[in-house]
Amino acid sequence: MTNAQATDTYPGELADVPGWFPPLDQMLFTWFLERQQKQGMSGDLLELGVYMGKSAILLGHHLQDGEKFTVCDLFEGDAPDEANKAESTKSYASLTQQAFERNYLSFHDTLPTVIAAPSSVVAEKVAPGTCRFVHVDASHLYEHVHGDIGAAHDILLPEGIVVLDDFRSEHTPGVSVAAWEAVLNRGLRPVCLSTQKLYGTWGDPEPLQEELLAMLRQRTDVGLSVQEAAGHRLVRARSRGMKPPPFPPSRHYVVPAPAGAPAAPVAESRAARPARPAPSRARRLAKDLLPPVVTRAVRRARASRG
Repeated sequence: MTNAQATDTYPGELADVPGWFPPLDQMLFTWFLERQQKQGMSGDLLELGVYMGKSAILLGHHLQDGEKFTVCDLFEGDAPDEANKAESTKSYASLTQQAFERNYLSFHDTLPTVIAAPSSVVAEKVAPGTCRFVHVDASHLYEHVHGDIGAAHDILLPEGIVVLDDFRSEHTPGVSVAAWEAVLNRGLRPVCLSTQKLYGTWGDPEPLQEELLAMLRQRTDVGLSVQEAAGHRLVRARSRGMKPPPFPPSRHYVVPAPAGAPAAPVAESRAARPARPAPSRARRLAKDLLPPVVTRAVRRARASRG
């Protein structure tokens, strides 16, 4: 594990890290990971596609003793084909490994294992049956997502959780096709659907769904519906003004000044006072030409009017 190179900008809170990770999914990630821990489940964590590290930072917070966290992204590397290269250039031109590491190390002491390569190599780097949670958020092209889902199937423990990002976005039809193909033909069982992600398992989803439904029904900031489709129970959750779950601030966090605090009084000095305007040229001439008696009379008349 290595340290990131120094940069000028560091996040103070998770919200400061760029990325698409809505409060609903932050809450669901936290719930699934904490449930695994309460169940005594141990296994590694894996994320394919990290962008600036927002979801990886949350995942790393739930790493248990003896577990390993691996992330995989192209970063500045070469894409495996022209379509993937065009996608990376259009959507992730600002992504660098340095930026990811800077953000991650703002919240954690050490980096995860970083694979700077296409997600297709992950099956060679991560052993089968070792992970309890896999987040797939790499390429949106069908061929790549299809391969990532296959790799997740092999790498996950029997009751592990896979999360497929952008499974329903209008600009990512390749993810939608690959995700529902996995449900219909490759044994993936949906646990729940958020606005952005599909949470699934190749194990038994029913116990998970029952606990999840009990939790969600107690919340007033979640819209909930349950549907049946092709023999699968689909639990759909959507945010109703949900706030992100609490998360520890980074080592660079600065406590903001209290709102409405009175400003410190500023002592006024003579130098700070505005100077009196200089008399006009006409007034200076009048003063010089008029006799003293007239001048005094003018002053008394002004004083009586004031």
